[in-house]
Amino acid sequence: MALGRRRRIQQDNIWPGFVDALATLLMVIIFLLMIFVLAQVFLTETLSGKENSLDKLNTQMSELTELLNLERKANEDLRDNMTTLSSELQASVKLRDDLSGRLESLESDNQKLNEKLADAFKTIEADRETIEVKLAEIAKMREDVRALEALREELTREIKDQATQLNEKEGKLIEERELADSARAQNALMNKQLAALRDQLAAIQEALEASEALNEDQKTQISSLGKRLNAALATKVQELSKYRSEFFGELRKVLGNQSGIRIVGDRFVFQSEVLFKSGEASLGPAGQEQLARLAETLKDISGRIPDKVDWILRVDGHTDDIPISTAKFPSNWELSTQRAISVVKELIKQGIPAHRLAATGFGEFQPLDDRKDEIARRRNRRIELKLTQR
Repeated sequence: MALGRRRRIQQDNIWPGFVDALATLLMVIIFLLMIFVLAQVFLTETLSGKENSLDKLNTQMSELTELLNLERKANEDLRDNMTTLSSELQASVKLRDDLSGRLESLESDNQKLNEKLADAFKTIEADRETIEVKLAEIAKMREDVRALEALREELTREIKDQATQLNEKEGKLIEERELADSARAQNALMNKQLAALRDQLAAIQEALEASEALNEDQKTQISSLGKRLNAALATKVQELSKYRSEFFGELRKVLGNQSGIRIVGDRFVFQSEVLFKSGEASLGPAGQEQLARLAETLKDISGRIPDKVDWILRVDGHTDDIPISTAKFPSNWELSTQRAISVVKELIKQGIPAHRLAATGFGEFQPLDDRKDEIARRRNRRIELKLTQR
């Protein structure tokens, strides 16, 4: 009995424990709910702040997008302007090179004309010296004539004096007659010499007039020769310009629009990086391939150039302004010249006649761009090909 009571008492005491446990669990759940609610509130506020920040960022992104579009538009305008300026610059450079070529040709023609004028003036000076000598002889002859005339007058006076004294000196009549005969003979001789002097004077005058006429003819011939020479030179320049344009057009088709190859005025320009490695003058495989294409085009064009056009392809080597000092290349002169020679040798190997090629080196002294940055130096490192006349 007592055991049964204790068991019932123990069973009755179980429920308060469950109640306590449930109450504790409920409090824990409520606490967790409160934490969740607080966290939800804080999270909501945080998300609201983030959304505001995101809106601000979106607004800033829109403004930056608009600015970027404006910058892109400005950049496109600048590119268009750069393209226009580059075209105008190329046209100006071409015009300058054409004018330089014409100036060189005109200077050469002027030099030749000056030489011919100098020869003509020498001839005129020689004729002038001859004329001056003749005039001096004429002056001397005139003095002789005056002296003879004075002598004749003196003899005439003597004859008159002797005639007045004839009555007084009848014994000397024969002598006086001989003297008169001698005076008349001398007078005749002087008249004859005077006539000869007049003939010589007339001949000298004719020679002077002939010399002046010859001088005028020579001036006319020189002027006509200059005009004909200018016309012939202009014709040759036009012929060569036609084949140069055709040559560059064919090269543009064959080599394509590569970044390191372009036309500047009347020259075809290879950037050095296309043909050579930095600081070297030996052609690489890519450079040999480019020159092989160039040689084929040149051979095709040269077959259509008339024999009377004495053309050459001038290969000019240029470097940047960075000094070089090695055992092989003590300066940029040697580097630029050796690169030009390498190109010429490769073209000869490809079948271009050697007498149609010329290699020159300019070092860093003929830059295309005077700036000191890397872009300018890359432009200045180049090989130029110019189809010109001998």
